[in-house]
Amino acid sequence: MANWRLAPRPDDPDFSRALVFERPTAGRWLALDYALDRFAAPVRPLLRFSRSDGTHEDALLPGPVLGRASWLGPVPPGTADILLAAPVEGFRIEAARLLSRAAVLAIGARRRPDKLPVALYQWLRRDARRLRNTLRIAACVRPLAQYPAWKAEHARPFEPAFDRVPPGLPGLGLILEAGPGDEEAVRRTLATLLAQGHRDWRLALHWQGPPPAALPGDPRISTDALPEGAAIGFLRPGDALAPDALAHLAAAFAGPEPADLAHADSEADTPEGLRPHLKPGWSPDLALTTLYPGRPLLVAAGLVARSGWAPGQGARALLLAATLAGPERVRRIPRILCRTAPEVPDRDGHAADLSWALRRAGSPAAMVRTGDILDLDWPLPDPPPPVSIIVPTRDRPELLRVAVKGVLHDTAFPNLELVIVDNGSTDPAVAALYAEWDADPRVRRLDRPGPFNFSRLVNDGASASRGEVLVLLNNDVEVLHPDWLSAMVRQAVRPEVGAVGAKLLFGNGRIQHAGVVVGLGGRAGHILRNRPADTPGHLGRLTVAHEVAGVTAACLAVARHKFEAVGGLDAEAFPVDFNDIDLCLRLSARGWRSVWTPRAVLAHHESVSRGPSVGAARARFEAEGERFAARWRPVIRDDPYYHPAFSVTTFGEELE
Repeated sequence: MANWRLAPRPDDPDFSRALVFERPTAGRWLALDYALDRFAAPVRPLLRFSRSDGTHEDALLPGPVLGRASWLGPVPPGTADILLAAPVEGFRIEAARLLSRAAVLAIGARRRPDKLPVALYQWLRRDARRLRNTLRIAACVRPLAQYPAWKAEHARPFEPAFDRVPPGLPGLGLILEAGPGDEEAVRRTLATLLAQGHRDWRLALHWQGPPPAALPGDPRISTDALPEGAAIGFLRPGDALAPDALAHLAAAFAGPEPADLAHADSEADTPEGLRPHLKPGWSPDLALTTLYPGRPLLVAAGLVARSGWAPGQGARALLLAATLAGPERVRRIPRILCRTAPEVPDRDGHAADLSWALRRAGSPAAMVRTGDILDLDWPLPDPPPPVSIIVPTRDRPELLRVAVKGVLHDTAFPNLELVIVDNGSTDPAVAALYAEWDADPRVRRLDRPGPFNFSRLVNDGASASRGEVLVLLNNDVEVLHPDWLSAMVRQAVRPEVGAVGAKLLFGNGRIQHAGVVVGLGGRAGHILRNRPADTPGHLGRLTVAHEVAGVTAACLAVARHKFEAVGGLDAEAFPVDFNDIDLCLRLSARGWRSVWTPRAVLAHHESVSRGPSVGAARARFEAEGERFAARWRPVIRDDPYYHPAFSVTTFGEELE
């Protein structure tokens, strides 16, 4: 085992320490085990492998959401220093080891033997990049089905000297509704409640019928309609709270800026075994349609009062009413604080409560139901706003013909224009297409020859267009359903929404784009890429429109005034890549969140018109990636809509 130490680096506020080994590290694999104060936000640590020539590679580590986490990855050739970005207080490295590639292969063979043939094939081909990723997946990444084993490896017991409970925690009010046959389940829940480290709570125990005898006697338990507390939440018979659950939840409502609403992760017994519910940050659209915050959930007493919810309406109605009341401060606690009791989804009750909540709040949205899926139907203004669809292109007439036909003839939208920005096409077939489209008053063409700069082409097209809503569309996108544009415009005209993305499929029908995760692949990537088109996603996210960190410019809608307010795409920093997610993050910084909708479905023959990035193109891609990482490092380390326990090595929703 290699000897190591952490050395301070006071000259760098981000990478404030260096991991120093007594032996060379380059060409080896680094295995780290580290822990974090359970009451600190589990933001992902970041390693920087710095070379003597001034270049570097970064590695994004999983957040220690169970108190402890581990990471395994290669040390790049030429590494001179290993730098660490992590909290100075409340963070410790418990073990650091250097391993050979053969040792990593052996670990992967034990954990994910299905990956072994792929790894050996890549080793024989000397495909170093793919081999590295395959070995990391085999050795470090676990499917959600392996959650119990992952939990056993990473759960750390409470340490009073290390896990610092915040002072001055307020009291909480809890409601437990039960009926005949729930006696034993209620006893289990009360046992975990009475064992809480935070003891300032009140429980309103509501029985259908006379309460049973021999329940634990405690003056904090009553039959009041609404218990006292800074925040109110529900439990179900059989729920088992972690010993520090109420301390975590109460901390969200303490301090000078207490939360309006707080929710935490949970786990549940399912027919397939124990599974986690690893919840994204605050996503109001997703909360209304999937009820993803679940339990534990607490709502500040002030928000309860102004939401219109009344005792007796139940937990689901409280979540819906509080969401539509517009909480300003929502705290996600990415810690598994409760094992929730099994329950049968009540789709009819959810639909009725959602319709009631939308009407009471005066929301312009209406509830729509398709089988078991509830979604929100946002209105299209009457008359619909004019839309400008901007298509940058160069040659490739076979792609352009399909894209333009889809816009002009296969799209059901009454008021659109198509702005084609030509980047120096020389193919005579393209000129023939332009001559064919000259007679259509909806089509305009800009000639912009010169080096390819996607951002500048789009910005020029936007400046020359007339629509109130802009749609960025690649020339390799194919319209599949006529209502795609209406579905995107309905979202884009919402005052709180910035960029809107579509569900894009590869030619084989599998997912190409279902939203962008910042940090996936190290910088930004498409979640659940190459999964079957009907993949529901964790917590059913892909079945409904929901908030994401960003969406691809291959098909992106945005209101003109929002696009112009942030200066459009950044043509200087991101001429080809990362311009779309940078736009989304700049919109988000102005208060306009990005939304992905599965109701707009198109095919995307990804980058077929540009080809792969190799040689100079690859160098340009890396340079743009470094600029993106420098600009958005805090979001890379903590995408608000992607759980810190999820791996960024695969295409998402697996544990690391």
